[in-house]
Amino acid sequence: MLISQETLDEIKSKILAKTPPSADISEIEFEGPEVAVYSRNPQILVDNGELVKNLAKDLRKRIVIRSDPSVRMKEEKAKTIVEKLVPKEAEVTSIQFDSNIGEILIEAVKPGLVIGKSGETLRKITSETFWRPSVSRTPPLDSRIVKTVRNILFTESEARKKILRKIGRRIHRKQMFETNWVRITSLGGYREVGRSATLLRTPESNILIDCGVNVGRNSSKEMFPRLDALEFSIENLDAVVITHAHLDHSGFLPYLFKYGYEGPVYTTKATSNLMTLLQIDYLDVAKKEGKLLPYMQKDVKKTVLHTIPLNYGEVTDISPDIRLTLHNAGHILGSAIVHLHIGNGLYNMAVAQDFKYRQTNLLDSAVSKFPRLEALFMESTYGNPQDTMPSNKEAETHIRNVISTTLERGGKVLIPVLAVGRAQELQIVIESLIAKKLVPAVPVYLDGMISEASAVTTCHPEYLSRKLREKIFHIGQNPFLAECFHRVQGRDERKQIIGGDPCIILATSGMLTGGPSVEYFEKLSGDSKNSILFVSYQGEGSLGRKVQKNVNEITLMEKGHARMLKINMEVHTIIGFSGHSDRKELLNYARKVNPRPEKIFLIHGEKSKCISLASTLHKMLKVETKAPEVLETLRLC
Repeated sequence: MLISQETLDEIKSKILAKTPPSADISEIEFEGPEVAVYSRNPQILVDNGELVKNLAKDLRKRIVIRSDPSVRMKEEKAKTIVEKLVPKEAEVTSIQFDSNIGEILIEAVKPGLVIGKSGETLRKITSETFWRPSVSRTPPLDSRIVKTVRNILFTESEARKKILRKIGRRIHRKQMFETNWVRITSLGGYREVGRSATLLRTPESNILIDCGVNVGRNSSKEMFPRLDALEFSIENLDAVVITHAHLDHSGFLPYLFKYGYEGPVYTTKATSNLMTLLQIDYLDVAKKEGKLLPYMQKDVKKTVLHTIPLNYGEVTDISPDIRLTLHNAGHILGSAIVHLHIGNGLYNMAVAQDFKYRQTNLLDSAVSKFPRLEALFMESTYGNPQDTMPSNKEAETHIRNVISTTLERGGKVLIPVLAVGRAQELQIVIESLIAKKLVPAVPVYLDGMISEASAVTTCHPEYLSRKLREKIFHIGQNPFLAECFHRVQGRDERKQIIGGDPCIILATSGMLTGGPSVEYFEKLSGDSKNSILFVSYQGEGSLGRKVQKNVNEITLMEKGHARMLKINMEVHTIIGFSGHSDRKELLNYARKVNPRPEKIFLIHGEKSKCISLASTLHKMLKVETKAPEVLETLRLC
């Protein structure tokens, strides 16, 4: 059965019929998921908000109003108008013009003052200049990656516009077949942790959810998603959705662009910046270690240009028969639970890859309410009965005791962390302990990509917990700016730290699979005064997992030769700071998710944990549960 869908010409006719001639519309075009309406008198449409809302409702499309280039004020004069309308207290740091889409890009320390009460200042800027203001926050900490991403988008604006128009026409193409079935193929991250990738297929669409790597594996068959599956085709791929920035979910994404993918990537703005940071770092580390480089930096740049950031709760067409909404997952900054509305009400599914169903110092708890839900895919990283995490207070007491005891005996505390997520959570906790004089005031060294990730975090406070936002904006205390934190500049400084006074070291990677944490571990492991503290999941096959087992010595491979390393330092593990939910929280989430799904699929966990959690949920909720394997295809409806 063929399904009709309105063409661009039909949409143009409807818009022109319902807008006043005085709006003088010059062009209507798809730009990504939006319908861009260019007008020579845009104020008519901007002032008539109800008209635009009704149009969007009737067309069931997102509409953005842009000014025709011929009516825009000259840039120098428009800049003067902005400087006049925006109060000095906003502390504007940059004003740039993107002539391709008619936007003024305003960066300010206090963006709320640029926006004005109920958006009043933005409306004034639009009405006086006919440029559409786009406001962003000036990071309190200088972020190289945020500058890089913004520069790519600005300098490649014309190319970006062409990309969005091409994507838009694919999203809004005529639907050829009735959507009467939904299939899922597991390409990675099923009965395992790492290389997450799920392919969603309908008669009309192909959507990939996550595209990660398993950094703890060495063979390409186990390291990368199984894109060699018959069901997968780059040529037929409509969209990629990334749940969050960690490499096991986004690290293989640029590979798609290397081999011809030209479609969109949907994620949050914070994830867009963070995954770019981690992908570049992944290439740097792999190159230094002589490992296979699956893509190049130019492919990371292509990824940036094809990424369409979305806000939480924003409903977006991503293909003719699928709508996407992202919800807070509480895992790391910008992490999302993916909700997909398939067909005209045929099927709804949510993918909760990594989530935290508990308030943390950094983030609010994961969302558990959805408009509709037939199937839930949820993680089982800590899915075994014995996987119980302490409360936030108990975890903080534990880390305080480890730090105090180690420092008092003249040792150093090494905490291997993921640059994104756990590092920022630990920064908040350690800063608080030092400020309250609960541990000695020693330097806290940040090595690897931690400082950069924290800088990105300060750029996106809207994703932080309400409590932390209150502390930053109303009390004026930003824990990431505390004097105790010191960014390690290179190997020479690292050597000084290793041979220096007692201190706390946060270093990447969190699993000791590479990066500066391995160097610190090798140099500090022989001294019984020192401690290593694991605060995140240690993957199978990783050095961190081996050390975590409290062995006395370990074998390290160096340029093809084995070397024995004695471990005399104390080894501690605190799972309370994990960005994942423990067994109890996972069960509680499945119980409280609303509406209750008909099917629950357990993913992102070791085999035994996926199977155990699936069995328990089946008995507890009386719903169908399953723990699929990699390369398994399932029909959902």
